[in-house]
Amino acid sequence: MKIAIHGKNFTQETVPFIHEVFNELMNRGAELILSERFHQMLGNISTKGESFSIYHRKEDLKKVDFFLSLGGDGTLLETLTHIGALEIPVLGINMGRLGFLATISKNKIKEAIHALFTQSYSIEKRTLINLASDKDIFEGKNFGLNEFTILKQDSSSMIVVHTYIDGDYLNSYWADGLIVSTPTGSTGYSLSCGGPVVLPQSNNFIITPVSPHNLSIRPLIVSDSSVISFEVEGRSRHFLISLDSRSRTVETSFRMSVKKETFFANLVKINGNDYLGTLREKLNWGFDIRN
Repeated sequence: MKIAIHGKNFTQETVPFIHEVFNELMNRGAELILSERFHQMLGNISTKGESFSIYHRKEDLKKVDFFLSLGGDGTLLETLTHIGALEIPVLGINMGRLGFLATISKNKIKEAIHALFTQSYSIEKRTLINLASDKDIFEGKNFGLNEFTILKQDSSSMIVVHTYIDGDYLNSYWADGLIVSTPTGSTGYSLSCGGPVVLPQSNNFIITPVSPHNLSIRPLIVSDSSVISFEVEGRSRHFLISLDSRSRTVETSFRMSVKKETFFANLVKINGNDYLGTLREKLNWGFDIRN
């Protein structure tokens, strides 16, 4: 079995768990291929580095069976940009804090890897959001798992986001910004701005304003078969756009729209784990002392 691994900065407290990941995989005869960045960060950690290869391009990943993301949710989102349309199944091992997407805790590493080799898992296909624009500012990685966001710059005044669905005028949002979230991203930034939780299997996008200057504006759920386009104006000539954690500054003349991506993110779900259980555990969903 060929397994790719990507990770971000780690602390000394997580080193024993990284050792455990490598030891479990190599004891099972897995062929490992690491991201260049993660390989460099391993530094002086003794992990039998002579058995590793390094990937530099997507072509190096074509025969990979699984991808391990070692870190938090941000690491998993970054891992997906390495995979792109290859749709390699990703298992997120949480070395960070909340770990809503990276659901495998550090004390479940052995069980999770065993599940991969015994096929005790399922694959959840998660919708991605695609950005189309008149300029390629994300170096071809114009997709995200969580959300696409339009935001005003730092201390500038609010912006106006004229929004259209399939060419029909929806609304002009006077706000600090606007989020278009996937169902996966409904538990992220959109949730903190008052958006609803939408189950991953739902075929929807959620349009959520950020600090709207209007009491009648509420989040809106639309079909993910829609094309949502935007025109932005404001006192400042610049504003921010982001796909998940990647952001860029663009001018108000920038034209953009979002739609459902043609490929999916494949997340590995270990048998016994479920989305609703994660909601209750990670976000205290439905917490009540009577329960």
